[in-house]
Amino acid sequence: MSEAEVLDILRAALWTAFLVSVPILLVALIVGTVIGLFQALTSVQELTLTFVPKLGAIFLVFWLSMGFVAQTLVAFYQAQIIAMIQR
Repeated sequence: MSEAEVLDILRAALWTAFLVSVPILLVALIVGTVIGLFQALTSVQELTLTFVPKLGAIFLVFWLSMGFVAQTLVAFYQAQIIAMIQR
C-alpha cells in the first residue's frame, strides 16, 4: 500500500466522519443559539434549561438520522476498506 492510497483512505474517512456528524452538530448549534437567545431575553440563567432541551434534540436527531449514518458508514466500508482488502 502506497502513501497516496493511505492518504486517500484517510481523506475519505474524514469526509465520512464530517457527513455523519453534521446533522447532530447543526441541531445542537441551532438549539443552543435559540435557548441562549431565550435566556438573554428573559434573564433566566438556569443550567438545566440549556442542557436538557439540547440533549433531547440531539437524541431525536440521532434517532432520526440513524439510517443515513448507517448507510454512509456501510458505503464507506464497502467502497474503501473492503476494496482495499480484496486487492
